[in-house]
Amino acid sequence: MAAARGGFSVGLSGGIGSGKSTVAALFGARGAAIIDTDLIAHQLTSANGLAIPSIRGTFGDRFIGANGAMDRDAMRELVFGSPDAKARLESILHPLIRSETERAAQQAEGSYPIFVVPLLVESGVWKSRVSRVLIVDCPEEAQIRRVMQRNGFREDQVRAIMATQVPRAVRLAAADDVIDNSGTAPVPLATQVDRLHQRYLALARTA
Repeated sequence: MAAARGGFSVGLSGGIGSGKSTVAALFGARGAAIIDTDLIAHQLTSANGLAIPSIRGTFGDRFIGANGAMDRDAMRELVFGSPDAKARLESILHPLIRSETERAAQQAEGSYPIFVVPLLVESGVWKSRVSRVLIVDCPEEAQIRRVMQRNGFREDQVRAIMATQVPRAVRLAAADDVIDNSGTAPVPLATQVDRLHQRYLALARTA
């Protein structure tokens, strides 16, 4: 899956709390087609989602909430403590996420598609599927602070999530482009997005 209809595409990623959704929304406001794999995963595990029957069959009813959706808190606790459970969940979700992402890409309308993939670098395969990798970057201290404020997690919980992701330096090494979302960047976030959007428009025209 190189891109929607085989043209130019961008893979957007960053560590938890880096501001991927904020940056994606800015690109979307400028006409890019945003395909968020995290949102697709949430849809698959929501009530009546395509993944629910397999999750119920594999993990049992206690991982399905009263509303019919996957109990994300219970599942998060399980997979963080069990590599086997994590692998089983991924074996259910990853094929569904890929097929739904491909479908969304074919239906996407916009100047060019941006695939928002939280574990783009970790996956080892996404870099070959997109034309450019865009990393949203900020210091780890900012990541921890933002996630604690946003999700109400304890610091050790945030660090546990970060430990499942590649280090910041590895993520940056995989980037073709970087957006500084530290909050102290010399160039405002919107201006950074504007500049890259113009560059991506030019690349999309020649793809």
